[in-house]
Amino acid sequence: MGFWFFMAITDLLCPGIMIFFGKMFMKKAPKNINGVFGYRTKRSMQNKDTWDFAHNYFGKIWYICGLVSIPLSIIPMLFVLGKDYDQIGTVGTGIIIAQILPLVGAMIPTEHALSKRFDELGRVR
Repeated sequence: MGFWFFMAITDLLCPGIMIFFGKMFMKKAPKNINGVFGYRTKRSMQNKDTWDFAHNYFGKIWYICGLVSIPLSIIPMLFVLGKDYDQIGTVGTGIIIAQILPLVGAMIPTEHALSKRFDELGRVR
């Protein structure tokens, strides 16, 4: 039962991070454009407008994906409650791998939105 709790908590880390940082980015982008923290792509780092827009857009996607991921993470784990370590580990690992898709995939619509809203020099279209 201890391993099941460990895997369940581990499976909730990614959605929790997405919700926390998504909400934070929606409210306010990091103050300064930097290469260390935040949504950092060539297009998002062109100027303060692109930086703020990218964080707000990306934050919304992460927040929604995080909220959706919570039940999608817990429900499969309930099916392996009381099962052996191999089944719990396999399902838990599968959930974590599946969570990587929206975690990283949120970049695609964000970059698309940036390209629609701003030109290649970072000016509003």
